[in-house]
Amino acid sequence: MIFSVPFALRRPWLITRDLLQSRAHPDLARLRAIDDPESFVWRILPHAARTFTASITLLPADSARAMAVAYLYCRMLDTYEDLLPDPVEREQALATFAARFGVAEDATPAPAPRIARARARDARDQTHVVLVNRCRLVDEVFGSLHPLVRRHTADLVGSMAAGMIWSSRAFRDQGGVLIDAAQLSRYCRTVIGLPFLFAVRLHVLRSGGQSVSDALQEDTLQAGEMVQLANVTRDIEKDLKRGIAYHPALARDLGRSADDAAVRARIHTVREDLLQRALRLAPAYERMMRALPFGRVSLARGSGVLMLAFTDRYYRSCAELVGRASWPGPRSALGVIVRSAAHVVSPALATRAVRRITAAFLNATAPAE
Repeated sequence: MIFSVPFALRRPWLITRDLLQSRAHPDLARLRAIDDPESFVWRILPHAARTFTASITLLPADSARAMAVAYLYCRMLDTYEDLLPDPVEREQALATFAARFGVAEDATPAPAPRIARARARDARDQTHVVLVNRCRLVDEVFGSLHPLVRRHTADLVGSMAAGMIWSSRAFRDQGGVLIDAAQLSRYCRTVIGLPFLFAVRLHVLRSGGQSVSDALQEDTLQAGEMVQLANVTRDIEKDLKRGIAYHPALARDLGRSADDAAVRARIHTVREDLLQRALRLAPAYERMMRALPFGRVSLARGSGVLMLAFTDRYYRSCAELVGRASWPGPRSALGVIVRSAAHVVSPALATRAVRRITAAFLNATAPAE
């Protein structure tokens, strides 16, 4: 069985397999039939984490397992947020999921709240419902992690659930809209900033450190905000259809289709505004990478550069979408991964890659001619 092979030997196979996975047409029957917890985690991860999967898989074996489990828990929280339209039901599910970890450290978490299959709107949602409803398999892998890592994972889930409950109430009380930049920042930091901070804490712990400085914590949260804004800018039309907007300029367009020319014009303006906001956060990612204790050869460093490279690939396409000049870089996921492999063994190449992407982001914030 492939999962009895050491992780270092499985890593190339996992990354290659995940690149070929169809997220639009998942094999749901197979995912529902898997009984081995480890196999389930790695089989469903590419459907839950998209381009994040390669960055997780590239990590050292113990960190990769911990990060995979943590990310799947975060995806479950996202699924409650996405598929439970009633605020009371949604917030109760989020609180209940977080409370599962408030038991003795060696105890198995209580069953997670289930989601009916009928809630799913498309094939990707169906995969996420499978993940939530088979949470017990992820819990088994969670139970095998180091106690301190389990504690950090529980803290992540609790903090993220609290942030999502806040955003659920904000959307409810404000008619489906986040009303200012501060609220959007808080939302982005909850969704991706906190998982980023978990990854940084995991790396510092693995490197023999004890804590993350306030400066590194702030840079990490800003880096997560930059990455989450990619999701926000990509899904504007989809979010409007479900009655959600992350920018006040779209408040009157909730539930409306982008077929309307006036709606399209406002979406274009908002997308460009959010793109500019995201690109200006790039220096925080560079500072975060510079502050982390990487060794001469470091899978974690390669993972960090790979994450930034995937983010760069998306923002190049977003710049083209809003009619701004793009900048050079690989177009395919395979091209991104191949270029990033050298960063595991070369600190100098990694530093230059991060600086190049940071400079490209900042250059792209200059006024359009």
